[in-house]
Amino acid sequence: MSFLAQERHGHVLLVTMSSPDTRNALTGPDQFEAFEAVCDLANSDKGIRAVVLTGAGTAFCAGGNVKDMRDRKGLFAGDPFDQSEAYREGIQRIPRAIYALGVPIIAAVNGAAVGAGCDLATMCDIRVASTKAMFAESFVKLGIIPGDGGAWFLPRAVGYSNACKMAFTGDAVSAADAHAMGLVSDLVEPDELISTAMDIAQRIAANPPHAVRLTKQLMRASRDSGLDELLSMSATFQAVCHAEPDHAEAIQAFFEKRPGNYRER
Repeated sequence: MSFLAQERHGHVLLVTMSSPDTRNALTGPDQFEAFEAVCDLANSDKGIRAVVLTGAGTAFCAGGNVKDMRDRKGLFAGDPFDQSEAYREGIQRIPRAIYALGVPIIAAVNGAAVGAGCDLATMCDIRVASTKAMFAESFVKLGIIPGDGGAWFLPRAVGYSNACKMAFTGDAVSAADAHAMGLVSDLVEPDELISTAMDIAQRIAANPPHAVRLTKQLMRASRDSGLDELLSMSATFQAVCHAEPDHAEAIQAFFEKRPGNYRER
């Protein structure tokens, strides 16, 4: 069975990390390849307009395998050169794959999101959390740093000061505090988590898909672009949108007060 179980719900792909016995830890190439494969699928299948990512069992994702760290196995084997290469060719494949994902991805955080699991949540565009969720950027407590890109993603999710507090202390953040600091956009009871995330995803998927994909590109570019660069990109993208047949369909649907019927391509 693949680490990432997939369920198709119309235009939404529900992806579940399915190793509850390891608390969905990210430990080896099978997991890294699974994330790349799901992202490649969503990029190539134009019928997929949004992705929801969650975890099976009581945890969202427990991060790396601490036993492997102790035993210097797998990702943590060898000398410093070996380990550096193992990170580049291993777990860092996940942030690259998710960052290159062309459709919105929503993290439905059902439980603990610790270390690389916390970073995995911040790699997603939107985060919805159960009241049983917990977040911890806990690398320093093990004498290591966020080697999976967390130092890039976390400040963009919660701001520099909050990110530093989480990363320097390694302290756990409750679901309520995560909501208060903006780490999650919605906080719901456990039995409402998936339905809430799926509802958001379905509302995204109801929009013209070309406009959603281009809007995601703009939102990502805004993190590192100057205003003039972003305005130029926006003008180019807008011209493309006006030429799209789905734009004409969206306008027609607006005046007819009905849902749009957008192309599968």
